[in-house]
Amino acid sequence: MIKTEKVVHLRSGRGRRVRVVREHYLRERVPCFSALCQADCNNDGPVLPGDLTHYVVPDAEVVVNFLEILELRELQGIVFTQTAVQALQSRGRRCYNRLRSLVKDPRHDCVLFANEFQEFCFCPREEGERQERWQTRSVYSAAVWYYNHLAGVMNVVMITEDQEAVAQYSSLNSGVFVVTVQDYLQNFWPDLVQAQDLYRSISQVLQDKEGEDTQREFSEHLPPEVLESGIKSGRFLQGSLNVSKHRASDQAFVVNQVLSSKNTDLSGGVLVYGFKNRNRAVHGDSVVLELLPRSQWRGRLTALAEGPGTETGEDGEGRPVPTGRVVGILQRNWRDYVVTFPSRDGSQSQTRNSQRILAIPWDRRIPKIRISTQQAETLQDHRVVVRIDSWEITSLYPNGHSVRVLGRAGELETEVQTILIENGIHVPPFSDAQLREMPPNSPEKPWSVDPAQAGRRRDLRDQLVFSIDPPGCQDVDDTLSVRRLAGGKLELGVHIADVTHFVREGSLTDLEARTRATTYYLADRRYDMLPAVLSADLCSLLGGMDRYAMSVLWELDAGSLAVSSVWFGRTLVRSSYQLHYELAQALLDGEEAPVPELAQLGPEERDAKLAELLEALEMLTQVARHLRAQRDQGGALELEGVEVRAQLDQDRNITALVPRQPLEVHETVAECMIYANHWVARRIQEAFPSTALLRRHPPPCQELFTQLVDLAQARGFPMNTRTNKDLADSLERAADPQDPLVNRLLRMMATQAMSQAQYFCTGSQPQDQYYHYGLALDRYTHFTSPIRRYADVVVHRLLTAALELEGGAAPAPARALGGNKEMEETAQHINNKNRAAQRAQNLSTGLFQCLFFKDRDPQTDPRCLADAIIYAVRDNGVLVFVPEYGVKGPVYLRNREGQVVSAGPDGGCEWLSGSVRRHPDQISTCSNGGSCTFRLLDHVTVCISVLSTSCHPDTLKLELVSNRPHHSGAAPRPAPAPGRNQLVQEVVRLAQEAQQAQNQAQQRPRLSREEREFQQSKTPNLYSLLEEVRELALLDQDSLLRAAAATA
Repeated sequence: MIKTEKVVHLRSGRGRRVRVVREHYLRERVPCFSALCQADCNNDGPVLPGDLTHYVVPDAEVVVNFLEILELRELQGIVFTQTAVQALQSRGRRCYNRLRSLVKDPRHDCVLFANEFQEFCFCPREEGERQERWQTRSVYSAAVWYYNHLAGVMNVVMITEDQEAVAQYSSLNSGVFVVTVQDYLQNFWPDLVQAQDLYRSISQVLQDKEGEDTQREFSEHLPPEVLESGIKSGRFLQGSLNVSKHRASDQAFVVNQVLSSKNTDLSGGVLVYGFKNRNRAVHGDSVVLELLPRSQWRGRLTALAEGPGTETGEDGEGRPVPTGRVVGILQRNWRDYVVTFPSRDGSQSQTRNSQRILAIPWDRRIPKIRISTQQAETLQDHRVVVRIDSWEITSLYPNGHSVRVLGRAGELETEVQTILIENGIHVPPFSDAQLREMPPNSPEKPWSVDPAQAGRRRDLRDQLVFSIDPPGCQDVDDTLSVRRLAGGKLELGVHIADVTHFVREGSLTDLEARTRATTYYLADRRYDMLPAVLSADLCSLLGGMDRYAMSVLWELDAGSLAVSSVWFGRTLVRSSYQLHYELAQALLDGEEAPVPELAQLGPEERDAKLAELLEALEMLTQVARHLRAQRDQGGALELEGVEVRAQLDQDRNITALVPRQPLEVHETVAECMIYANHWVARRIQEAFPSTALLRRHPPPCQELFTQLVDLAQARGFPMNTRTNKDLADSLERAADPQDPLVNRLLRMMATQAMSQAQYFCTGSQPQDQYYHYGLALDRYTHFTSPIRRYADVVVHRLLTAALELEGGAAPAPARALGGNKEMEETAQHINNKNRAAQRAQNLSTGLFQCLFFKDRDPQTDPRCLADAIIYAVRDNGVLVFVPEYGVKGPVYLRNREGQVVSAGPDGGCEWLSGSVRRHPDQISTCSNGGSCTFRLLDHVTVCISVLSTSCHPDTLKLELVSNRPHHSGAAPRPAPAPGRNQLVQEVVRLAQEAQQAQNQAQQRPRLSREEREFQQSKTPNLYSLLEEVRELALLDQDSLLRAAAATA
């Protein structure tokens, strides 16, 4: 080891540059992380493969400016030097974290080489040498060392943007090639179009750095040390910037939970009014605020915006709230944005080689982004993925570069991909390397149970085990069993697919599942978390197939149903019956219903087995009723969700969506799953008090119940929200026999007030915070759906580790599951992905809502008229819910011209000059045609149409047609015939087209052609989508009401 010195320049707390001399130790042996190493380096970790044609060593400037290209999986064998990484780190933590994640991900063949600690690589900086020049020299020295260290068996390519370096170093060593990034991509990756496009786009941004404007549009951000001291002293506030969806140019809020709990004035957040006061902060950024004087505080706008994202000059304001301005940004939250290149405008600036376009983001909360491109005319009216590079104080808009083109705006596939990208959902087909990890299963070599595994598991194949799922379900996560034991006992069993047997921790499949975190359900497709060979076959507990399972078995007293003992463990099961909900309910109701598994049996044997099955269903129902009653006593809430099922024809194509009728068997299955989740949560929390993954639902803030209380009082229903028990009892009593929709709407309002259920690591919260408010349970987790949720996979591993510890084995969690910090990071990642999945579901539903109404004439098509119920009052209109289509939105009673809605004797509405007066529970209009009053929970008739824009998503427009209920006084409309349900006709058409290929075969294969080729399931499973919504019903009301689109 050789001691030397290294000079670094730091900035003091007062902003002065300080020269610091540090001791620096050089070593002869530094890991090279190459499989070709012949020097016995201590390569502890992933290594670069030896079967590549070359290794790539990027210069520091390349890493800083072109990291996006280096992140492409096609580029392999990348050596990031310590010199380049430190240069990137100086640009900000966000980019540095991206590089760290890249190096850690085994799906990318790249390593980090500590060149500045290697004795023969280290290059001391010469006096007067520019930093960029020294960095290039250091990286080249590392490239030469790599080539020599591997004895010349692997060529090394150094890529740089420094033309002088290319001229100086390219001919010094025969095995070390120094080329520009452009030359490298053109010569080594000529077919990698994405990389070529990215290079051109980023290069244009670097060349066209804005330098002409000198006038400042914004104030400078304060230095980090000033922000930090201001936050500590209380002068400044910090939080995340949330821009209003409906008033994106004026209103944004910053919420800090810690400060909100200390200062009630800040419980609603701090208002940032106006675009300039945001000071270049973008929605989602972590910002620092300075409160304005009270005389400058503004109020929230209380009128409905005139159209999405637009404002009016007559908007009223509520009472003044704390208002501030952004003085600094702690962390940028820039991501991929989808923008639309507008039609050509002469005002757009041009340079000799490119045109600078103000692209309009799909998300209204994001400001316009200035893009330099040579394809401005070609990309008009196209959706393009862009990234923000900078936002200078001399520019009103941020600068960015294009990444790739999605397609023409308005095309269905383009819009679906837009939804995925806007929510950060990346679901490429499973790679060949991941599929090679799957167990072999083919007609020639079918998968079978391993005898060794069978010997280590409890064999339950001789017991009556069955599943109850939606019709046509292929990914069967769970099965149930119940039987009588000797001594007046019952045994209840919940058996869950043993995914962790097939998905080993740390494998490529596991890493991909963790990245996705969940299965993503859209209106016309789904993207599986696991390859279809697992999700639809080997892990699925299909009828008549031997399958591995993780089971929970309770021994219950037959009379009191008290728990005598509980057993957890791995089992081997064979489901005897694969029932669907309607069939199970028909059997319980004593109806004649054919059971497919009994069709081939003789009458005597069939009757005996049917009686056995019916007895099991009845016992299961009895147990579930008892479990539900226990939770009801604790205050469990029954919140309103939207539940539909997909209706299939004989060829298994979706023909319609019909509202799912509430059946007792639904609650029976749900109670058994909740019971299993609860007991597993207890087991893993007791085994690992600080590293278990649980799910908590904090009590909601009482102030958020205001709208619910006001709405209930409009019908004379008192609403006690003090505890979950009080709330549940109040909701149960708030039923109007003349209008069942009232109770449904009240439950939706209760859901809107709820805080968000979330996963957490037990070591990050005190035990009194484990409580699940909605389910009234002290501990809860997710264990029962490992095929579609990664949280359940983690819980399965925790349970396995707990059982191993109980059996005296080595403490597996320390090895397999990491510590408190890693578990909390996993929990937060899953929470983020679940929110993204929820948003994507809602946006997809909204897309198909608009597709349904887009080509319909509101003046002639009766399906555009619907009944709506008023649930909120604003200064210039009301908010309504349309139960028939699951749509909610604003209905304006005053327009921009100052006209108001006037209702005639027959209830028909027209626009006349007049005024509007708002009251707490009603709003009145007065005009030459008389006065008209609209009260909370009144029914009105609305006309639904589509408001289309080329740059933003289409939205539904609701216009008042009559102040009376739709079809009032008319005979009830018959139930819609199969295949004529509104809102899904476009979904039906797409689903049928997607399945035409697989329906050509005489016998439908277990996996469709698309599933086998691309490992993605495109078969719609909207029931599963809405089961997920039901399970996560403790989210915001938007999630539930938008998902209601599928009920039509």
